[in-house]
Amino acid sequence: MANFEWSDADQRAVDSSRALAADAVQKVGNGHPGTAMSLAPAAYVLYQRIMDFDPADTEWIGRDRFILSAGHSSLTQYLQLFLAGIDIELEDLKQLRTFGSKTPGHPEYGRTKGVEMSTGPLGQGVATAVGFAMASRRAHGLYDPTAPAGESIFDHFVYVIAGDGDMQEGVSGEAASLAGTQELGNLIVIYDDNRISIEDDTSIAFGEDVLARYEAYGWHTQHVNWIGEDGYKEDPEALYNALLEAKKVTDKPSIIKLSTIIAWPAPTKQGTGASHGSALGEEEIRATKEILGLDPNLDFQIDDAVLAHARENAAARGKAAHEAWNAKFTAWQKANPEGAELLERVRAHQLPAGWEEKLPRWEVGSKGIATRAASGEVLNSLKDVLPELWGGSADLAGSNNTTMKGEPSFLPERRGSKMFPGNPYGRTLHFGIREFAMGAILNGIQLDGLTRPYGGTFFVFSDYMRPAVRLAAIQGVPTIFVWTHDSVGVGEDGPTHQPIEHLWAMRAIPHTAIVRPADANETAAAWRAALELHDGGPIGLVLTRQGLPILEGTDSEGVKRGGYVLAESPTGSVDVQLLATGSEVSVAVEAQKQLAEKGVGARVISLPCLEWFNQQPLEYRDSVILPEVGARVSVEAGSVLGWKNYVGDAGRSVGIDEFGESASGGEVMEHFHINAQTVAEKALESIEAARG
Repeated sequence: MANFEWSDADQRAVDSSRALAADAVQKVGNGHPGTAMSLAPAAYVLYQRIMDFDPADTEWIGRDRFILSAGHSSLTQYLQLFLAGIDIELEDLKQLRTFGSKTPGHPEYGRTKGVEMSTGPLGQGVATAVGFAMASRRAHGLYDPTAPAGESIFDHFVYVIAGDGDMQEGVSGEAASLAGTQELGNLIVIYDDNRISIEDDTSIAFGEDVLARYEAYGWHTQHVNWIGEDGYKEDPEALYNALLEAKKVTDKPSIIKLSTIIAWPAPTKQGTGASHGSALGEEEIRATKEILGLDPNLDFQIDDAVLAHARENAAARGKAAHEAWNAKFTAWQKANPEGAELLERVRAHQLPAGWEEKLPRWEVGSKGIATRAASGEVLNSLKDVLPELWGGSADLAGSNNTTMKGEPSFLPERRGSKMFPGNPYGRTLHFGIREFAMGAILNGIQLDGLTRPYGGTFFVFSDYMRPAVRLAAIQGVPTIFVWTHDSVGVGEDGPTHQPIEHLWAMRAIPHTAIVRPADANETAAAWRAALELHDGGPIGLVLTRQGLPILEGTDSEGVKRGGYVLAESPTGSVDVQLLATGSEVSVAVEAQKQLAEKGVGARVISLPCLEWFNQQPLEYRDSVILPEVGARVSVEAGSVLGWKNYVGDAGRSVGIDEFGESASGGEVMEHFHINAQTVAEKALESIEAARG
């Protein structure tokens, strides 16, 4: 192995960080000191000896990525950022878990430099890291396709620290299985095997051989055991050598089981659940500092020379790695002017001039088309003009219409099938039946920033991926989710596959745009609006299985604004306003005709995205939904839970507040009275109610 140097200054930096972890939690009165203490040597080895990163430029695209999946131990990362001189100073450690600080209870993307993603919901860090690793390989193929594997400027490693809790969460297993299939040799996980969780010893709920499981997934496995027969002995060199060995394995992701004692070397609380999520107490901290050779009377202490040593080392390593990469980058730019231009455009969150002209258009009166099929046509029309766009499905490609024609699958060649030939740099993603992992992986690809991903499944299965959608929203990440089979119109698959409560459940997530287009043209407009967004949160495109008529009056700008007047009242006066989304807009149009025959003027309003509509100025919203007309009817084949806010006290809602039925889509719609006659009847009721 390579020569490994571990000076007294290195050991003092590690020991000081242990004491700082204990002090920070003690000061605020709550937090997780134990793991940060026992992982201090491992995290130091990563930051000071292994990873390529530049403290002077945390956005350098050639950097290795670090994900602290065990996000409750946020101090593990904050302390290394402090030692490396990245954004955090001693005062920030003193403000741990306090309002507005750079050191929140769990790492938050966008809050602290050097934090690649928000972590804390266990398992999602591991799963999202798989997305980061996949993104690196796709970027290689997109921007630098002639470079040998591992030799592109876009190749880098993704390092993860995970704990027992991460290994227990199902999403980490879902994603790890896919990582093994994808042979992601650039992904390296350090699994902190400390056998402690909130309920103390993990033996009460967790007894499997994790390495055997990961070996079965197709991972390269190693065990670094600091718990020897002669007592506990931390061996940074053994971990360093294991990491170097993992980097050599290019056809498998790697996991290193690191057996530690939580809260080492606290004299009475090491190895206990008490040190996992609680302050150690002043006496325990004093005793720990004495063991470490630190002054027990001083809090937040670190020798200036020790801090300078760590920061100078990190800066020197980062500068050297960055300069070497820059030389390669300059050569690549000269040899690949088109790739360089594409990279510049994507990094600037720009779309090519005139790209929207490639979007398909459908003539009014032409044969009806399901919005899922229209979405598929949109993707195929954009595949050449937006090479950064790529994606796939959770084993539902044919149903979700998420596959671009003629594009190879993102797979090692030997993993391909007759239907889906593999190419390690391919464009079509196969997530398998792993909806939660798909959502987290898509977030990782989006966070990487060099491509634009999307992923599809049935809308009813958005339940499985909700935590990933929520985490995308928290981070403001514009991940695109394609959710098809959006209502009881699914038909024969029955109530288990017919979403009812899902629209409002997803709308309830802040900073999440749920877009339900009314026809094929609104679908193209929805894709346009989604692709023009580069922050703010995820976008869910909610699409039909059944065919829908091509409507007159659809407006791309209106879709982008979330709502617009699709059809003005034919009588010249607006007696009632019909508010509809998705497949029910055509139902509202038909109801408008029935009402007109009775001399009742109805305005039809398409509201494909309530979130976008709510962001519009009041003047615009009032021009669409007239405030002076209290007679209103909402029409949506799902729960009516939130429509009261739009229709008011005199309004009525046509929807479904019970589970569906097993029958054809048309039959089920009729069974629940999702039809023009019902809408017209409710409109007359609302008019009477509004008159008081």
